[in-house]
Amino acid sequence: MSTTPPPVRPSEPPAITAFREVPRTGVIFVTTEAKKRGFDPSEPDWCNLGQGMPEAEALPGAPPRKGSLEIDLADQEYAPVAGIGELREAVASLYNKLFRRGMPSQYSADNVAISGGGRTALTRVAASLGHVNLGHFLPDYTAYEELLDVFRLFSPIPILLESERGYAFSAADLRREVQGRGLGAVLLSNPSNPTGKVIGGETLAEWVAVAREEDCALILDEFYSHYVWRPDLAAQGGISTAARYVEDVDRDPVVILDGLTKNWRYPGWRMTWTIGPKKVIEAVTSAGSFLDGGGSRPLQRAAIDLLTPEATLAETAAIQAEFGKKRAKMLNGLRDCGFTVDLPPEGTFYVWASAQHLPPSIADGMSFFRAALDRKVITVPGDFFDVNPGKRRGTGSSRFRRHLRFSFGPPMARVELALERIRALIADAAAR
Repeated sequence: MSTTPPPVRPSEPPAITAFREVPRTGVIFVTTEAKKRGFDPSEPDWCNLGQGMPEAEALPGAPPRKGSLEIDLADQEYAPVAGIGELREAVASLYNKLFRRGMPSQYSADNVAISGGGRTALTRVAASLGHVNLGHFLPDYTAYEELLDVFRLFSPIPILLESERGYAFSAADLRREVQGRGLGAVLLSNPSNPTGKVIGGETLAEWVAVAREEDCALILDEFYSHYVWRPDLAAQGGISTAARYVEDVDRDPVVILDGLTKNWRYPGWRMTWTIGPKKVIEAVTSAGSFLDGGGSRPLQRAAIDLLTPEATLAETAAIQAEFGKKRAKMLNGLRDCGFTVDLPPEGTFYVWASAQHLPPSIADGMSFFRAALDRKVITVPGDFFDVNPGKRRGTGSSRFRRHLRFSFGPPMARVELALERIRALIADAAAR
C-alpha cells in the first residue's frame, strides 16, 4: 500500500509568468475594497464619494434625458475609426459657435476624432507621441500613472504643484519647465482632478501662447470643463476651454479631450472626442485603428442632437445650479468636520481635503478610507493621485498620504448622508 501523501494544492492558483500584475487605479481600487464589504452601486445605504461620474438623472432646467435608442440598419456596421462624419462635424460646429465666433481659423470635421471613452482617447494620444519629454503634474488624474508607464517612446517628467500656492502654475512657470526640461508635450486635467484648480481666462490664453511659441504640445483633459465655479469663468458661460485661445487650429499644438461622460452626464455612453490639428487627428486615428478599432456607431448617431449650442448651454446651466449646491454642502461639511481644504474647488465635482488634523487613528488618507468603509462611505486616498509611472520616484511615503478626494457627483441626499456618517466616525475616533 502506498504511503505517498496526496499533493498539496496551493491556496491560490500559480501566477502565469507571461503576465505582469497590473495595478488598479484609485476608483477601481476603492470600489473593489468596498465590494468585499458588500457594496452594491444600486444599494441606497451606501454613499459612494469615490465615484468619478456625476449623477445621471434629470436635473431642473436641463434638456430631457435620452432614455431609448432606435438603431438604423445602416448603423449596425462598424463606425469609421475617426468617428462618423456627422458627429465629427457636430463637435467642430459646437466649438466654433460657442468659443470661436469671428475667428478666421475654424475647426472642421478633420480636426475631430471620436473614441469610445476618455481613457481610449488618452491612450490614442499617448500612442501617437514620439521620443519627447512629457511633463505631467503632481497631483493629477490617477489613470495617468499606468498610461504613462505602458508607452515607452516618451519620457514622463513630473512637475510638482505646491499646495501653499493653491496649486497655481503660471505661464512663466510653464515656459521655465518647457525650456529647462526640454519638454515636447505637457499632459494635464483642466479643471484638475483631484484639486479642482482651473487654469482659465487670461492665464489659459498665456499657456496656449507658450505652447505655440515653444512648440510644446498641450494635451488638455477638459472632461470637467462645464463644472466651473470661479465667478469670472462662470460669467463667460461657465465653460473653460483652451479652444477659445487657439489662433490657428492646424498649427497651434493644442489637443483637447472631452466628451459626454461628465459634461453632458452620460457616462455609460463612453462617447468622447479629441480635437486638434489635422495632423494630430490623423495620428490618433491611426493609433485607434490598432488599439480599439473605433466607437459605437449607434451611440455616435444618437449623440449628434445633444451637441447643439442650445442644449449644451442648458445642460451646463443646470449642472452649475444643482452641483453648485452640492459643492457648498460638501465643502462646508468637510471643513466643519475638521478637514483642511487647500483650495476650495474652482472646478470639477470633487473636494481635495487633508485629514491631518483629525484624530490620529484616521489622520491619513488610507486609514480614513478604511474606517469610512465600516460606515458604508467610499472615498479615494490621496496616494493614488501621486502620479508615479514605473515607481521611478521610489515607494516611500507620498506627499499626498494625508489627503482624500471626496466626490459630490452623487445626488444631494447621498452627500448629506455621507457627511452625517463622517461626523459620527470622527466623533467616535476622538472619543477613543
